[in-house]
Amino acid sequence: MFIHWGPYSLASVEASWPIMRPKPGGITEAEYRALPSRFNPQKFDPNAWINLARTAGQEYMVFTTKHHDGFCMFDSSYTDYKIVNTPYGKDIVKELSGACDARGMRLGFYYSPPDMHNPNFRDTSKPASENWNGEPERPQWPLYLDYMQLQLTELLTKYGPVALIWFDGLNHQEKYDGERFLRLIHALQPATLVNDRIGVPGDYVTPEQFIPKEIPIKQAHFAGTDQRVNQELKLGVPRPEDFQLWETCMTINDTWAYNMHDHNYKSAQLLIRSLVEVASRGGNFLLNVGPQPDGEIQPEFQERLQAIGNWMAVNSDSIYGTTYGPIQGASGIRTTAKRESIFVHVFDWPSTSLDILGLQKKVISAHLMATGQQLKFRQSEAGLQIDLPAQAPDANVSVIMLRTL
Repeated sequence: MFIHWGPYSLASVEASWPIMRPKPGGITEAEYRALPSRFNPQKFDPNAWINLARTAGQEYMVFTTKHHDGFCMFDSSYTDYKIVNTPYGKDIVKELSGACDARGMRLGFYYSPPDMHNPNFRDTSKPASENWNGEPERPQWPLYLDYMQLQLTELLTKYGPVALIWFDGLNHQEKYDGERFLRLIHALQPATLVNDRIGVPGDYVTPEQFIPKEIPIKQAHFAGTDQRVNQELKLGVPRPEDFQLWETCMTINDTWAYNMHDHNYKSAQLLIRSLVEVASRGGNFLLNVGPQPDGEIQPEFQERLQAIGNWMAVNSDSIYGTTYGPIQGASGIRTTAKRESIFVHVFDWPSTSLDILGLQKKVISAHLMATGQQLKFRQSEAGLQIDLPAQAPDANVSVIMLRTL
């Protein structure tokens, strides 16, 4: 569960971007900056968020501690532009991290290196729209990097175990001296993962609002001179040591922050199939919610997360602990794998039988996860043919579990 939340939810606008790229007739920078004076989410309940995440089968959360606007949802000692100076008056990151720690929900922190509020990041006498990329050529820039270090130190020492730091560096990320912050994070919490958005590779890559069409492999192996790697790319299934860890983030509608006007919701079926697509290529799915100004998560999001959870209640074994499957690019199916099991996720249900070409492992049994029904099959050098009932047992995605030798 990705969570984009802050005073901007009051105005039903995206986080930070209205002051970076203002639109005619939209909220002004002055109006945006005044939003914290009205932010008082009295219905915020971290346990309700955790309950919803668990219902959906989500195993970790990533929370926006500071977005590009510079507003801190934690009680930082190094700025007054923060949650404890709103009518709410309490440290939301502390409340959320405490609840997550107590209930065994892993929590990661989104932290934006850009900061429209900090005068060492940019000349704040100018509109943010003129210099939102920051001004590293100014003599104040080293002071800004020190500010980042101080705040990251707070996040990594005052809020319990941190599963990951999710940077969002925007353009020219090299200006943040990413190696410095990798060293800091690893020194303070060695187990904390770091994404790839601060000018250094990090632990995993982060496609946004799309799912890679092929299994990502490490960039060092794209040289094109390695015959083995070229063969892997042709087959679409890399060796484990060449696989690039990845996580795609995606919204349920079209915006990251709460927007009362955005009703373009993805269907539950599309979200479930997106989860399967991601898992079939070895990735993690970071699905975003933007809580309402009062702290509750809107019903449309809850309904879809519940639907995902209903599907996961039956089929979670085909997702948790799996990696990319041995069959890639086949029409109508996606595969995941775990130990001696292969999970065939059927999007397009055939009328009588399913042909899986190119499957090398010896199959010893096949059954439908939704019903437990054992399925007859035949295997040859060409592949596997499975006899199916006339109707798909699940309208979203039906899963066949294969036991192999």
